[in-house]
Amino acid sequence: MKITVLASGSKGNCICVEGGSGTILVDAGISNREIRRRMAEAGADAGDVEGLFLTHEHSDHIRGADVFCRGSGVPVYGTEGTLGGLGGTLKKPGALSMHAVLPGAEVACGDFFVTAFRTSHDAAEPSGFCIREGDVTVGVCTDTGMVTSGMLSYLKRCDAVILESNHCPLMLAEGRYPAFLKRRIADRERGHLSNPAAAAVLRELCDGLSHVVLAHLSEENNTPEKALATAHEGVGLYAGNLDVGVARQHTISDSFEV
Repeated sequence: MKITVLASGSKGNCICVEGGSGTILVDAGISNREIRRRMAEAGADAGDVEGLFLTHEHSDHIRGADVFCRGSGVPVYGTEGTLGGLGGTLKKPGALSMHAVLPGAEVACGDFFVTAFRTSHDAAEPSGFCIREGDVTVGVCTDTGMVTSGMLSYLKRCDAVILESNHCPLMLAEGRYPAFLKRRIADRERGHLSNPAAAAVLRELCDGLSHVVLAHLSEENNTPEKALATAHEGVGLYAGNLDVGVARQHTISDSFEV
């Protein structure tokens, strides 16, 4: 599989996963035009997309879903809660082919097999995904205030992960955000994963991973340098064997293959 994060952050999220004979997208939080432009920049063909998997219904994850999928006939997958939240944003309800996925159940999409798992965020029924093709599995776990033992059990199946590393706790505490927003971001039940929390997850996973992409970094309360440094501290002696990168908001990430 070839993975490219097309966009990641509070202004829009989209991940492109290319397999041997097809492609799937995880989230479509940038415009249809921008999805297609960034896919072309990454060397991917929008005409090869076999399915769009949505982690949750917030606008920075679904903004381009309606137009992209209506225009191409691409089916949309997500939990019942996510699809219910998406429904109110559609210009032509019923025009999309939508398929509810149950957390823990594997869904076939082309040559991919995708399993959703529950995450912890202020959305109706948010999820992460394990995406398998052949004997390779990639995990996507963003927009979650914590990673539970159950979530870890899914991520431990993976050869590579795209993992949230949203904020530096000190930058958040000392930053200009109002107190209620700081509490929301730091909330373990419904918020976003901090750099130290992401590093603790990687400490549990690093023995079995080849690639990590740190995702959904706050432009206000984090820096790529801080996220990378904390992640490298977390993986310790495994740092030399693990390719760790950072996904960006305004440009595509470096693609990697697993």
